[in-house]
Amino acid sequence: LTQMEADILLLLAKQQNKVVKRAEILTKVWGKDDYFSGRSLDVFITRIRKLLAADKQIAVENVHGVGFMLKVGNEL
Repeated sequence: LTQMEADILLLLAKQQNKVVKRAEILTKVWGKDDYFSGRSLDVFITRIRKLLAADKQIAVENVHGVGFMLKVGNEL
């Protein structure tokens, strides 16, 4: 994992099975919530999904218009 991927995954893991707002991730990791940071976040989420793909008990899901959720275990 890169440092950025680790920071994003840590935020999601601290609130697993709960929605983490996109703006919260952007401000905590990038320090700002703008269009370009948002596009970068999408790229990092894609990378994290690929890294977690081997484990069927873990998934990063998009909650349209709100943010992301790290689903773990029976919640899938």
